[in-house]
Amino acid sequence: MKPRSIGLILSMAIGCQYMWATATTQQPPAQSNQDGWELVWADEFNTDGPVSQEYWTFEKGFVRNGEPQWYQEDNAVCKDGNLIITARKERVKNDNYEAGAKDWTRNREYAEYTSSSIITKSKQDMKYGRMEIRAKIPVCSGAWPAIWAKGYKEICGQWPACGEVDILEFYSKSIFANVAWSNATGGSKWHTEQTPFTHFTDKDKEWASKYHVWRMDWDDEYIRLYLDDELLNETALSETVQPTGDFCKVAEPFKNPMFLLLNLALRPTDGLDESCLPMNYYVDYVRFYKKKQ
Repeated sequence: MKPRSIGLILSMAIGCQYMWATATTQQPPAQSNQDGWELVWADEFNTDGPVSQEYWTFEKGFVRNGEPQWYQEDNAVCKDGNLIITARKERVKNDNYEAGAKDWTRNREYAEYTSSSIITKSKQDMKYGRMEIRAKIPVCSGAWPAIWAKGYKEICGQWPACGEVDILEFYSKSIFANVAWSNATGGSKWHTEQTPFTHFTDKDKEWASKYHVWRMDWDDEYIRLYLDDELLNETALSETVQPTGDFCKVAEPFKNPMFLLLNLALRPTDGLDESCLPMNYYVDYVRFYKKKQ
């Protein structure tokens, strides 16, 4: 599938000017058309080999939450029409190691696990529309696959002031759909909906072996999160207004562009089942639509 360039340079001024470029996008596949929606950009992962550098960059090393996995490029590949992110038991030297450091990203000499996290930051952004991802997730104990979106700290402020939407999180035997923003002291406020995994497996015992479609519908009034067309979370943007000041540059983070993240983390607090390693997270496609005018 050949890409076509749209070569748009977007700019936005909030206090100071912040600019980014929208990269080339693929021709929409015929089966992706939806009534009332126009496909703006997509990655179908149809070309075997490395992840497209036009759409994605990699997070690297120890990144967040004290998680044990080391993020690296080697653990993500496109094959047979899928993006495959693999978590492995694998010892890797921490290039940032400092003996006695208090920072958790520096005081571990080695990582014992590896995985990948890919993001569209500064390459493909979204503001209002429909984000749709078809994927098959690992559900072993300790698996933590995610599909999520964040705003730009340059526009809105550091997390959580930038805003976060968890289209998917799986851990602790539950599916989560979350929206987060900032409170007055720079802490996080959440609208979280937790659905027990049994809600899905009771209806389909083969659920874990199948692909499913996660979706975010986002306009200037609501963010709605779906799994296979079942509404999991509805958040009114009127409830997400945050106080501006030292922590927050804007009052309404979800009225600004966000970028997408796909990652497979590990969660030892759930009791990591190492017999499942290596474990794979399959993503069939990522598609972003706008309402037809």
